[in-house]
Amino acid sequence: MYDVTIVGTGPAGLYAAFYSGLRGMKTKLIDSQAVLGGKIHAYPEKMIWDVGGMPPLLGEQLITHLSEQAVLFDPTVVLNSKVEGISQQDDGFLLSTENGENHSTKTVILATGSGILTPKKVGLPEEERFVHTNLHYTVKSLARFKDKAVLISGGGKSAVDWANTLEPIAKKVYVTYRKDHFTGHEADIQKLLDSSVEVIYESVITGLNGTEKIESVTLNHTEQLPVEEVIINHGYDIQNDLIEKSDVVINMHPEYGIQGTSMGETSVPGIYGAGDAINYDGKVNLIAGAFHDAANAVNRAKQFIEPTAVKTAMVSSHHESFKTKNKKIYAELEL
Repeated sequence: MYDVTIVGTGPAGLYAAFYSGLRGMKTKLIDSQAVLGGKIHAYPEKMIWDVGGMPPLLGEQLITHLSEQAVLFDPTVVLNSKVEGISQQDDGFLLSTENGENHSTKTVILATGSGILTPKKVGLPEEERFVHTNLHYTVKSLARFKDKAVLISGGGKSAVDWANTLEPIAKKVYVTYRKDHFTGHEADIQKLLDSSVEVIYESVITGLNGTEKIESVTLNHTEQLPVEEVIINHGYDIQNDLIEKSDVVINMHPEYGIQGTSMGETSVPGIYGAGDAINYDGKVNLIAGAFHDAANAVNRAKQFIEPTAVKTAMVSSHHESFKTKNKKIYAELEL
């Protein structure tokens, strides 16, 4: 029996694991993916500027820092395990998973983000043949595209971002889009239009040509464009059926996510939300906001288990657990 089980290991889930450790709680992390980090794995080489007090970080760097922080207090980590349902027990909750495991816990923090993301595909029969060579649904390494002819299919914010990012790196960047105008931030779109990126409006990929790798794409069944790398950026199918399959009834927000409070509370006492999984008045959809949500959810979970517990954790600069670690850091800094 754990004090708290956190479902999801994006920024909200990882910070919740750290903060629950600060509060002396027996903690478990569960994620359907094989690695920690959540949705940030969709953009490992994008630069993140809006984490308070931190220099700009690549997505993969932020994952590393958050993961190291999350395991400081040795939570139990369960990966490759999709939670499919939550049921109430006399002493807490039982989480059931797709692989048949059950996890008992006194409280639950849902940090599932927008749900499990599956990239939308082109839908061509030859597509699967190239997913292990030069067909991509996200950009994991900028170096791979250096001095290459790259085609990006899509016209949303993410596609525009990747086009702008790759333009100075690749030999040539093409963007094909089914509409006659892009969607996304105006400044980013203008930057793309002012660059060397070649935009092909009102076009879709109708063929992927090659043997072991894509050598050209067919657009609108007629034009063939020689390329060396292809990025499909059509968005994601979101699977978020955990709440629907659960025995407990958790109220949903009419726009998105779980209906909650700014303190992470849901309609079920003992179940809390953090990050993109929860919505409330004044919600801030930033990574910084996910940290705030995580701390509030943990504090409420702690008081649910121990009503006499203090409202918040002791600040880390005064926390007994860090004294030895601080001495080591001070020694390395020669302070």
